[in-house]
Amino acid sequence: MAKILHLPVKQPSKFGFKRASKRKKDPEQLGQLNLFSSRKGRILHLPSRFTLFEEALLLDERDDPKAAELYREAIAADDCVADAYCNLGILESRAGSTDKAFDCFTKSLKQDPRHLEAHYNLGNLYFEMENLRLAQQHYEMAAEIDSSFPNIYFNLGLVQAIIEDFNAAVTALSKYKELVSTEEADKADELLNSLKRSLAVQH
Repeated sequence: MAKILHLPVKQPSKFGFKRASKRKKDPEQLGQLNLFSSRKGRILHLPSRFTLFEEALLLDERDDPKAAELYREAIAADDCVADAYCNLGILESRAGSTDKAFDCFTKSLKQDPRHLEAHYNLGNLYFEMENLRLAQQHYEMAAEIDSSFPNIYFNLGLVQAIIEDFNAAVTALSKYKELVSTEEADKADELLNSLKRSLAVQH
């Protein structure tokens, strides 16, 4: 007889999308002089303003609707293309344009196959579409890229609980608890307790 996982009355919601920020560059590319360089001295031309991607990100963080257009301009200018596609995908999803969101996240991964936020956000999008197999796949890829990002493990644990892979769900949620504060860990406790009760019944 199949076992039924009795989740809390109000199942905890997954964590939402994560914006990409500009990737780290070589210090000299950021206008910092390498004092130990053997190369001849030169004049550094500091940027007079933010890049298109940086401007878009600032607007995005203020929920300014102009952010989407600036992300498109950044893509056209070859400025942080993977990050721009990723963040544009979040905006498309919030606007209800799921197909466009998928397209943006996919293009982000085409630019950078190990783009953490694109994998994580695709996982969230597949979760919302109830395609749990692909959601799990992208969360696991994200965890391989950055094992210190706790939200991955919470969402992965939710997926695994829903598909009744209880042992894996307990492992993922326990990992989440290791990475967050005691207060934040409370979010996982009720679900973890339910999973452990279900495992006890199985054995």
